Amino acid sequence: MNQDFFNRLVREEETLAVIGLGYVGLPIALAFARKVKVVGFDISQERIEMMKKGIDPSNELGENAFKNCNVQFTSNIDDLKDAGFYIIAVPTPIDEANLPDLGPLLSATRGVATTLSQGNFVVFESTVYPGCTEEECIPILEELSGLKFNTDFCVGYSPERINPGDRVHTLENVVKVVSGSTPEALATISAVYELVVVAGVHRAPSIKVAEAAKIIENTQRDVNIALINELSIIFNKLKINTYDVLEAAGTKWNFLKFTPGLVGGHCIGVDPYYLTHRALQAGYHSKVITSGRYVNDSMGFYIAKQTVKKVIAQGKVIQQSKALIMGVTFKEDVSDIRNSKVIDIVHELKSYQMAVDLVDPHACTEQMQMEYGMPLIPKPAGNYDAIIVAVNHREYAELSEPYFSSQMTNGHGVFIDVKGIYKGKINRLEYWSL
Repeated sequence: MNQDFFNRLVREEETLAVIGLGYVGLPIALAFARKVKVVGFDISQERIEMMKKGIDPSNELGENAFKNCNVQFTSNIDDLKDAGFYIIAVPTPIDEANLPDLGPLLSATRGVATTLSQGNFVVFESTVYPGCTEEECIPILEELSGLKFNTDFCVGYSPERINPGDRVHTLENVVKVVSGSTPEALATISAVYELVVVAGVHRAPSIKVAEAAKIIENTQRDVNIALINELSIIFNKLKINTYDVLEAAGTKWNFLKFTPGLVGGHCIGVDPYYLTHRALQAGYHSKVITSGRYVNDSMGFYIAKQTVKKVIAQGKVIQQSKALIMGVTFKEDVSDIRNSKVIDIVHELKSYQMAVDLVDPHACTEQMQMEYGMPLIPKPAGNYDAIIVAVNHREYAELSEPYFSSQMTNGHGVFIDVKGIYKGKINRLEYWSL
């Protein structure tokens, strides 16, 4: 371990930099800023101005999270020149062909390379495929900095495990997987993270192992949810309630309690594609993972088709019908709309020329308009032929059947409960859930 560097960091003679201040990077920056001197960098000046005022653009942290923090927020890359420990936590999305888009990661790496100095540490937190850090990022750091890897600077990989909307499993109380390019680097990086992670760290034997560990966490969940989604399709054909089946099966001690639903967002709905891409490069075409992705990516269209069938079954002309979709974010109680699979429901309903209104207490209508060309309405307008509760926000949990009936045409219509949160509570409306 480089004890001298660690001591200087703790004495605030060295600076820790966090690049990318989204739902992952900002909590990391603020946690460290209570222990050491931090500079937080983001390319969005608008977001920087919000954070300077103690506002989290992702709506995950309250103003108290910013108090007693020694942090400088900036969009000027030159402000990183005094940093000795870099954490890169930028998004790693996929493109329209479901292939890894490393653009943000490589851009951030190039930025850090221009400010890198001898004796520095660079740790990547962005989710990538095994080998990405060493094959794509380190060569950029060497080339642009003019420094020699493992001689002049060291690299680590420590995958983020922050769960949006989760107030229990936070950075501080979830074990942190860490890795380093040398044994000494691993020891130093581990010590730095132990400053803020109360639950401790797990030292992975290599960077590739740490990368692989992260990517299979979300891939495993994706495959398991895909199985339950497929079962829900089967049970629907057999006229069996999926949640009744899961409740019965869940009485066995080793039954895995997953539930059906839409799988979007920037983790579970994205990360498996990074692994299948890497597998294909290695000469293996993934079967189980790819099939799981197909099932989960199809669920929005499936839900919409079931809605259309039930509206038509009530004797209504679908082109003259109107649906209300409640919830557009990728998961409950968050404001993030990126890669929301609710949008697939909207597109499919509109392909049948059905009118669609969207409401969500957490999402921003300007962002919806910018991202998808779909504005939100302030509140339900009534006279709906179908209502789809697509996201189980806490605001929806206590709504009753009379409320939904009041929004339906003549008090009757189709009620689609995607996550089954109203099971046993809807009796007069035509009810369906996954």
